[in-house]
Amino acid sequence: DSAKTLAVSGLGVVGRDKYGVFPLRGKFLNVRDASHKQIKENAEIDALLKIIGLQYRLKYDKEEDLKTLRYGKVMIMADQDQDGSHIKGLLINFFHHNWPALLKTTFLEEFITPIVKVTKDGRSTSFFSLPEYMKWRVDHNNGKGFKIKYYKGLGTSTSKEAKEYFSDMAKHRIPFKYGDEQCSVSIEMAFAKSKVEKRKEWLTSWMEERKRQRLTNEQEVYLYNENTKSISYKQFIDQELILFSNMDNERSIPNLMDGLKPGQRKVLFTCFKRADKKEVKVAQLAGAVGEMSAYHHGEVSLMMTIVGLAQDFVGSNNINLLLPIGQFGTRLQGGKDSASPRYIFTQLSPLTKTIFKQEDEHVLKFLNEENQRIEPEWYCPIIPMILINGTEGIGTAWSTKIPNYNPRDVVENIRRLINNEETKVMAPWYRRFEGTMVKLGEGRYISNGRIAVINDTTVEITELPIKTWTQKYKETVIDKLNDNPDKNAAFNISDYKEYHTDSTVKFVVKMNEDKLAAAEREGMHKVFQLQSIINTTSMVLFDSEGCLRRFDSPDEIMKDFFKCRRQKYIERKIFLEGMLQAQSDKLSAQAKFIMAKIKGEIKMENVKKAEIIKKLRDLGYLPDPLKKWNDDEKKRREKEDKMDVVEEIEEEDTVVKDSVGDYDYLVGMALIKLSEEEKDKLIRESKDKLTELEILKKKTWSDLWLADLDEFMAALKKHEDKEEAEIEKAIRDATAKLKKEAGSAKSKRGGLAAAADFKPDPRGINVVPDIQSYKDKFEEKPKKEKAPKKEKAPKKEKAVKKVENHGGDVSSFLVKKENGTGKKKASKKNESDSDDTDELSEFDSDDEEENSKPRSFSKKSNTSDEEKYSKPNPKKADQKTKPTPKEAGGKRKKTESDGEESKSSRNVPTRPAAKKAKLVISSDEEDSFV
Repeated sequence: DSAKTLAVSGLGVVGRDKYGVFPLRGKFLNVRDASHKQIKENAEIDALLKIIGLQYRLKYDKEEDLKTLRYGKVMIMADQDQDGSHIKGLLINFFHHNWPALLKTTFLEEFITPIVKVTKDGRSTSFFSLPEYMKWRVDHNNGKGFKIKYYKGLGTSTSKEAKEYFSDMAKHRIPFKYGDEQCSVSIEMAFAKSKVEKRKEWLTSWMEERKRQRLTNEQEVYLYNENTKSISYKQFIDQELILFSNMDNERSIPNLMDGLKPGQRKVLFTCFKRADKKEVKVAQLAGAVGEMSAYHHGEVSLMMTIVGLAQDFVGSNNINLLLPIGQFGTRLQGGKDSASPRYIFTQLSPLTKTIFKQEDEHVLKFLNEENQRIEPEWYCPIIPMILINGTEGIGTAWSTKIPNYNPRDVVENIRRLINNEETKVMAPWYRRFEGTMVKLGEGRYISNGRIAVINDTTVEITELPIKTWTQKYKETVIDKLNDNPDKNAAFNISDYKEYHTDSTVKFVVKMNEDKLAAAEREGMHKVFQLQSIINTTSMVLFDSEGCLRRFDSPDEIMKDFFKCRRQKYIERKIFLEGMLQAQSDKLSAQAKFIMAKIKGEIKMENVKKAEIIKKLRDLGYLPDPLKKWNDDEKKRREKEDKMDVVEEIEEEDTVVKDSVGDYDYLVGMALIKLSEEEKDKLIRESKDKLTELEILKKKTWSDLWLADLDEFMAALKKHEDKEEAEIEKAIRDATAKLKKEAGSAKSKRGGLAAAADFKPDPRGINVVPDIQSYKDKFEEKPKKEKAPKKEKAPKKEKAVKKVENHGGDVSSFLVKKENGTGKKKASKKNESDSDDTDELSEFDSDDEEENSKPRSFSKKSNTSDEEKYSKPNPKKADQKTKPTPKEAGGKRKKTESDGEESKSSRNVPTRPAAKKAKLVISSDEEDSFV
């Protein structure tokens, strides 16, 4: 209740006679499309109804209705960051949806607090938006000489500061104003599920405008400053809430260039910066990420991000960037069976350093937050990692789903693009997946598990479709077939046994002979639900300029990546040439200086500094070439990236022209280095640098890229060979142990037989999956003209049962106004893409990067062609054939669903307050208060 504490501290200044305080917990419910049950059971809503005295049956468009309220105003206190803006928006949406007339009065207000405060000589200046602070920083020499404090939330402010805020209510208290009907339109657009396409247009327009402002170096528009007296609801939606919507997308949808979400990028940045040669605990690494990269969200979410980057089971990553040292989860439960972050270790994978090259660090645009340099806007790997490891995510108005592809196919296509050749079509691929992947049509594939018939009463399942986890499959498919009380059911099984490992699947299923035959006629893959659809129709990513784009194919993603990566190779070559030339010049000057000192041409003993510098200039020595080149390079990057950090570094390094510092690389050399041997060594090193420079100049950007690809492919083969060797060794050790146990045991089964249990039965005849029925299902057919419907007699309206509830009958109030039948109007199925059903929701903001499941409020089904267990045409029977060669497969990322909002009941204030009193609703990331 830190938010409530801040409000209570502040109210000590103005008194409690006309102010009540109530803390909200977490994100408020989006009531616009919530069910009657959700609203009725929501503890926060029920508490607000009691406290304020709201009733659903009243419109509050009359003075006598307003007099029934226990408070005259509601003032919202929330964090001044994007998540705080979302909470404000959800509360505005709550009042607008239920009592729109209240918004046309002065009923709603907000209490703003600083997000940044700067102090110098005892005088402080507060900023209520980051754009306002950045503008001040540019005008005040980058804030040099000021103490700068960032406020993460309401809990950051002290009790003393709370009293300061409430002592100046006019500055911090901002009323919301209802300008015109556009205010209602904007609120509905932001929160209504049916307005997905409008939200897309809204966000797209904002992103394009931001892109234009960056290109023209225009100042960002900000909503709050010390002169702000009021804002309209439309202003709030278009200038404040939109920042949350964009941030929500950035958390949920990766960037095309590195395939990473912000949390994942921060983890990688920290690992590169720490350069750990030894393994580190996941929990400790999470703490380091928070310290080094200004991570502001929950540590639990961050630790799960680290775990996700290290997972390597079938269906997760094709190339895990971190090593899983310990139990990081398996395909048994889709990674949810990972051990506690306190007990598992990780470190950078050797492959990661061949993908994210250190040489590219100087051509990246690094961000700056809280006066520290943090991760870049995006990394630039040598291959499009978004295609290697895939992704899933749901943001605001957009969602994305990209399958994994074979690294070798991706590298081959990159080589083709480098050589100006056409790329080959790629199909989804998952490492160690033993099933098959078949194309059904444009943008659609089918993932088939593997099932074999052993004899007339036994079948063996040795692979499941991608993203079908062993434990869940057992509970939802096998157990249901086994526990069916109807013994006459067509496909009952009599018994089954499990022989799984952490990486393989094996169910041995027993059936009656006639039921097995019936299952063959129906189709084994259908009966055992061993097929699932993989779509490539929702490939949405942020491009290199920070705009969301939908891609039609992996080939389009690769070509877009190729253009930007090629430019970075050109920039890298220019940078390396300049650096090598500067290094060579410095070494040559040092060798020349030593030779002159040996010959007695330069004398420094008992000579004034000014005379030494003059002598060096006269002899043609220049200030430190490498230092000068570094300074020039920093200035260039600062100008291009509009960064602030470099100015601080520049001030520290700047010295008076031609001072001793400029020539310290000469006069500061140790006496031991003023020898002939050292001179010869420096001359050799200088020549080596020049030779390296000449070799580099002869190379093109394509030569550099191809060399990196060769290095990566060699490292990939070495990595895979090592993995295979470890697996084979584990099998040999286990077999030897079983042999030993079999020799001493009196059991009927031998050790070798037990070891063979985990492998596919060599007697099995693999069943060929039915594909044609799926192709027929998704094949486009000409639409038939529908005959006009006959008019039906109107049905009698059913009486609505009255429900006891604070504020009146919510069910009658939730009926759509335009639907006169008293029933909820059905939503149009094809109003937007199947994945794009998420509006600004009440999800927990901490679960950013890994959150890819729909938010808890959403009721729209996303099954159709993406059902986990799809059902083909029963007329097509599976056929028996001899075992076919295994097809390779891979992994897919783990996703974590958002935590549900806490609904625990709490004591609420019931003491009546004077009329026109204010109810202060305050919130930080965990608590909010009224």
